[in-house]
Amino acid sequence: MPNLTEPACKNATCPPELKRKRLSDGAGLYLEIAPNGSKRWFWKFYPDGKESRMALGSYPDVSLKSARAARDEARKTRQAGVNPVQKRLADKIVSNTATATTFEAVAREFHKLRADTWSPSHADKWLRSSENHLFPHLGTLPLDSIKAPALLAVLKKAEAKGILSTAQDLLSMAGQVFRYGVQTGRCERNPAADLRGALKPHVPENFAAIVEPAKAGELLRAIDAYTGQPTTRAALMLAALIFQRPGNVQAMEWAWLDLDAALLTIPAAAMKRTAHGKLNGRPHLVPLSTQALALLRVLQPLTGHGVYVFPSARTGERPMSNGTMNAALRRLDFTGDEHV
Repeated sequence: MPNLTEPACKNATCPPELKRKRLSDGAGLYLEIAPNGSKRWFWKFYPDGKESRMALGSYPDVSLKSARAARDEARKTRQAGVNPVQKRLADKIVSNTATATTFEAVAREFHKLRADTWSPSHADKWLRSSENHLFPHLGTLPLDSIKAPALLAVLKKAEAKGILSTAQDLLSMAGQVFRYGVQTGRCERNPAADLRGALKPHVPENFAAIVEPAKAGELLRAIDAYTGQPTTRAALMLAALIFQRPGNVQAMEWAWLDLDAALLTIPAAAMKRTAHGKLNGRPHLVPLSTQALALLRVLQPLTGHGVYVFPSARTGERPMSNGTMNAALRRLDFTGDEHV
């Protein structure tokens, strides 16, 4: 016969000299009361002859009646030869996996897994491109329901806008997501692999370059007179002073800088290298001129409280985007893709 009643559960207390007090209801079910007044249900059973217990929830969120029902269900599982604690854990894993089978959920999971091995600018670009081009059309679809024609239709939208390199990049990114989905059991095959040759090839063009001293001087004077965001102007000026890739300038972190030693140390993981080079390569050392140091010291009170030297204007949690600097150059009547 059960020993507990609802009033007994409600009024139960634990003396301060005890660590825990247990009130048994029979068949292994008991209510454990702590000195602070918290109460939790447990079911005690003996797998392999050793005592174990299964948490059934807190009282009064789980009533006495509900606790007994949970105990009875656990006993049935045990009588079937299955450890109910292990079954609960397995069910939770299956449930979590089932809720993360959409394209967007798997893509964000993959991005989170790999972002630490990418440069900040690449990680940011990967996610933004997915949010702008892939998620609006594929995000809510189960990964295993997306076939090659559906993926191709999305990529053709980018191709129709004339951004052939973006379409190719999106195909590569989608392929990464589907491969990860295959590896984690969320889909059976990678439809991106069937689209090889389905997009117009992107023919790389040489970057427009400023090679004439007079033209370079014109650009520097234009940057000096720029009246937009101070951080954007500073990024353009610093790019001209240290001759590093735009992505490394935009993603620069204050932790990379030693102003007293006049040195910028770019971690290997942030450089444009192979995966092996990112993980095992040496950092890239950039000596800083007096002009670069002066610029950074002026900038430090503005952005030095955050991670990035040039944070995004919308959120300080991300670095400045490549589009910000290009837009500023276009505003100065330069194409935005010219290299000094």
